[in-house]
Amino acid sequence: MIVPTRLESIDRALRAAPAHELPGVLETLLRQHFGVAGLEIYLVDLRLAVLEPVLEPEGPGIPLVATVEGRVFCDQVSVQQPIDEEVALHLPMTVRGDRLGVLWLRLPDAPDDATREELAEAAELAAHAITLAEVATDRYRRARRPQRLTLAAEMQWQLLPVRSVGCAAYRLAGQLEPAYAVRGDNFDWAQDVDSLTVAVTNGMGESITAAMLTTLAITALRNARRSGANLATQAALADQAIWSHHAGSQHVSTLLLQIDLATGDVCAIDAGSPRMWRVRDDGVERIDLDAQLPLGLLDGTEYDVQHFQLEPGDRLFILTDGIYDAVLADRNYSTSALRRALHNGRHLDPAEAVRSLLSDLRAFLQDSDLDDDAVAVCVDWLGPHRGETSAARERSWILL
Repeated sequence: MIVPTRLESIDRALRAAPAHELPGVLETLLRQHFGVAGLEIYLVDLRLAVLEPVLEPEGPGIPLVATVEGRVFCDQVSVQQPIDEEVALHLPMTVRGDRLGVLWLRLPDAPDDATREELAEAAELAAHAITLAEVATDRYRRARRPQRLTLAAEMQWQLLPVRSVGCAAYRLAGQLEPAYAVRGDNFDWAQDVDSLTVAVTNGMGESITAAMLTTLAITALRNARRSGANLATQAALADQAIWSHHAGSQHVSTLLLQIDLATGDVCAIDAGSPRMWRVRDDGVERIDLDAQLPLGLLDGTEYDVQHFQLEPGDRLFILTDGIYDAVLADRNYSTSALRRALHNGRHLDPAEAVRSLLSDLRAFLQDSDLDDDAVAVCVDWLGPHRGETSAARERSWILL
């Protein structure tokens, strides 16, 4: 009989565990197989500002700024740190580039290199298990929200795909602001065999009205995309769906992109859209497309596709009006700070670049909420796809 490895045993047990009991099962498994004396799972909050505990939900959150756990999350490194006569391990919990949080472990002795690597892989198994468990329990979603969402924000977060993803050909990340009260702005993405489609929407209106309009727009775009329609037809069908319900009284500004992962050719439709920037080497430039009508404004609108070319390593940043319209006193963020923030974050991973941009925006606004909600989406095209399914990830260890 083949005896399963420790990691195989952990994987099987997590798959079999009830969704809401995963943290306790994980603690038992790691104590049994690795002698772990204690653990905590920290999940990042919706604002990408604080790591919130799961096992001790009433405990304090850990800020991402100026903390070891924050460094683990932001830089995606693993840290070993002495605590009294024991050792703490801080391990990133990430699934296909989507950063969930940090696993904190306490051990009686410093593990060897092989054991550290196994524990880091156990953290990834736990992240996968929690991602799957979220369809059956609210425990992990509750942990991510230290304050209540508005109903409109609840609708918008339910509509989202994961906030970040990475593979051999591209990396992508996005974020909604204000996280707990977003209304009509959203983003969507999907990878096909040889292309990546991205939609960024800026719905008009307030509160639930805006959220319902955006839900209609994104669902219509998904329905058209999943039927095999090309980009122009996707826009036309979504336009018709919105028009049929609102007869032009409401519309949705949308940017649609389809990136050929083998060549970097981009098909684009600017339907009254959010604005786009390209970061190439040390340069930052606006990409201006021919403006077309927002989705749902007029009956039977036909949309034209434009093309532009990406080079390997190019970054696209797509931003909605809430960021451009952010004003403090007589200063406007888009004219005084935006280009600098895009330039300064050019070497960061897209997920961290988005978080850094919005942190910079909050600092500009002296931590007050935006007057209008906003979306920031960052896409890096890394080069020809060549059929790879995932990029190899090198794990970095820091021993304190």
